[in-house]
Amino acid sequence: MLPMFLAVADQTIVATALPAIASSLGDIERASWVVVSYLIANTIAAPVYGRLGDTFGRRLMMFVALGIFMAGSVLCALALIGEAIPPRERGRYQGYLAGIAVSSNTFGPVAGGYLTQAFGWQSIFLINIPLGLLAVFFVFRIPPRQGDRRRTMFDAPGLVLFIFFVGPVILALEQVQRMELSTLPLALALLAFGLVSLGLLSWQERITTSPLIPPRLFRQPSIWRADAMAACHGAALVSLITFLPIYLRAVRGASPAETGLVLLPLTAGIGIGSMFTGQMVTRTGCTAVFPTYGLMAATIGLVAIAFLAPLMSPTQLAWSFCVIALFMGTVMGVVQVTVQAVSGPRLLGTGAAMVQFSRSVGAAVGTASVAAILFSILSATDRGTASLFGSIIEQGPDVLASLAPARQAAVHAQIGEAFRAAFLTVAAFTGMGTLLAWTLPLRRL
Repeated sequence: MLPMFLAVADQTIVATALPAIASSLGDIERASWVVVSYLIANTIAAPVYGRLGDTFGRRLMMFVALGIFMAGSVLCALALIGEAIPPRERGRYQGYLAGIAVSSNTFGPVAGGYLTQAFGWQSIFLINIPLGLLAVFFVFRIPPRQGDRRRTMFDAPGLVLFIFFVGPVILALEQVQRMELSTLPLALALLAFGLVSLGLLSWQERITTSPLIPPRLFRQPSIWRADAMAACHGAALVSLITFLPIYLRAVRGASPAETGLVLLPLTAGIGIGSMFTGQMVTRTGCTAVFPTYGLMAATIGLVAIAFLAPLMSPTQLAWSFCVIALFMGTVMGVVQVTVQAVSGPRLLGTGAAMVQFSRSVGAAVGTASVAAILFSILSATDRGTASLFGSIIEQGPDVLASLAPARQAAVHAQIGEAFRAAFLTVAAFTGMGTLLAWTLPLRRL
């Protein structure tokens, strides 16, 4: 759990310090590339660590990950749960890991802000060293297990094609979010290149004897449905966390402190829901029933918020998102134990890696989709409102003070309608996840 804490907290620590880093380097317009490059590397690394962990042992790969970057790897932590814990008990431990993720998400912004202000942004990286060394000490206590050395060949062509698929597709999504016609040719070219690479990757994985991403995993209905469910969950959760602060700033005029108070129940609800689901999976052996009804309730809640948010107080809005998050917390633990149970010991790391990969891709696609819908509706309704929207985000709602009251009301209404469509898009992702959970073949451990 400590390496997982490091991995998640590091993301939020760096995110908090990112404006200071960009200002120090003198090119704040390029700050988003830090996020894009992190997402690309994280998505590519997941199946690589999983594949090598199956071959050389998860304990060894944990040492390698901590050596490369002291924050470690979320994937390795999840794969070790599958190796050390019996299938029926995995749900409980996945719930514990979800609790760690929530606490680290809460710790990260606070620590990042304090360290950056007190010691400079360089300190956020140095703090990883003592924590990483402590993680190495704990990993030494994990009993060593031999990997499957029959799979000693590494699929280097598959890795190259995988990079050629993931990198351009995520970069294309980053271009699409800008909603500018000038970026469209580059986005289409990147997307085409990525899709061609995906076709070649599929062919390569079918003919090689030791594939990076074994095709037979995706012939299992429980695995591909669980991975798709992880993608829908990532799309909904990450886009919600990304755009809710923007909504609070643009529509409610919330300060950073008020935004944090609204987001805190959301992040806490995910962890509490995950831990409760993990305990129930262990006690009952049931799996798919929890995300089936959990995502159904989350979808209903998101649709309700899309239409009722203007009538809610900040406190009511915060607790509404807390309830939605409790239901959304029913997903990832069930996804992990399902994939681990069906993958079997030989492909345990690879199966767990594909869950992380699916969630990352879903998060990228979901965030880009919600951004495209939000900004396209604003532009289609009134280009003047779209320009004002950017000013509101940067300077606050006071920029509207010079406008006539009728114009202010129209701008607020137009921005509210755009966010209603954004919340409904998030609800569409949880709705798709509900259908996948409803049809998941593996329903008991």
